[in-house]
Amino acid sequence: MNVDEALKRTPLYEEHLALGARMVPFAGYEMPVQYAGIIEEHRAVRARAGVFDVCHMAEFRVFGFGAFDFLQTMLTNDLGRVAELGQAQYTLLLDEDGGIIDDLIVYHSGDIEYLIIANASNRDRDFEWLSSHAPADLEIVDESDRTGLIALQGPEAVRIITELAGSGWKLPDRFNICEAMIDGAVPALVARTGYTGEDGVEILCRASDAPAVWRVLLSFAEVAPAGLGARDTLRLEMGYPLHGNDIGPSTDPISAGLGWVVPAGKGHFVGDEAVRAVREAGPERRLVFLKVEQGIPRPGFPVLHGGTEVGKVTSGTFSPTLETGIAAAYVPSELAQPGASFEVAIRKRVARAQVVKPPFVASTSLSG
Repeated sequence: MNVDEALKRTPLYEEHLALGARMVPFAGYEMPVQYAGIIEEHRAVRARAGVFDVCHMAEFRVFGFGAFDFLQTMLTNDLGRVAELGQAQYTLLLDEDGGIIDDLIVYHSGDIEYLIIANASNRDRDFEWLSSHAPADLEIVDESDRTGLIALQGPEAVRIITELAGSGWKLPDRFNICEAMIDGAVPALVARTGYTGEDGVEILCRASDAPAVWRVLLSFAEVAPAGLGARDTLRLEMGYPLHGNDIGPSTDPISAGLGWVVPAGKGHFVGDEAVRAVREAGPERRLVFLKVEQGIPRPGFPVLHGGTEVGKVTSGTFSPTLETGIAAAYVPSELAQPGASFEVAIRKRVARAQVVKPPFVASTSLSG
């Protein structure tokens, strides 16, 4: 069996081929990296709207009278902050050593039910980890294969989804989710979340309905299909971490700058002692974001300070908005100050870099 045969395909695979997408392996799936071009797609999202296939992401339902107490001990953020139905929060799933198994969005989807959106590459590990810690009377269901997930992002996204959801539908607040009937025909959940720094929504529907949702979104002239390439440049411009690059089991939340999703007074959760120790002692290294002059940094490139290597690029790309290189890297904490100067070794030369407090792009449809 060759590599292509081993890859999974989302319900939108044929749609991508029809649009001339360049397909690449990603998280076990054959996914579109670009259509018209990464820069063009990136700028379409910043200026108008873009639609992304994120059907490869994992979806779990946690159901039972003990759902709140269980998730409160498994996740870092305080689930009590999303007590009202429909509310959502960004959170982390840690191991006992404080390493980041995954970063997640958790939605309070029912009286005794929560919906978890997880990274595709961590689907099996996340599900096994949660299931192995769950009490016997709690139900955890992997709904990934029967769920479609499509992201509509950009300044025009809210107007478009409001038009498609019909009269009487109320747009959810940021980090909330609600029901909708898309184009009068497709039942869906619409979440006011995203990974681009722009306003927009993520639409959950039956996998079999995903092509219909995709097509109706693209029927709007303002909407462009966008691939993994633009998704990556958009999120890095905002300083959003990517699991597997910027965070992972070998990194802790404090070093990664994610202490804000680990409330100090929350109480016990898996990994809390390890996180508390790092918080009290201070991390040895911190994740910083770098603006890089005259060069495009890529993951693995050395980060230098005074000619000595002090870290490696975890994420790096060309910023279509700033028209310069941007990157993320872990460096010694004493050097991790905004304005600090570094160099990035790009093949046979070095490019100057400076620590920037994220986001790189401050003005978006969310910032207003």
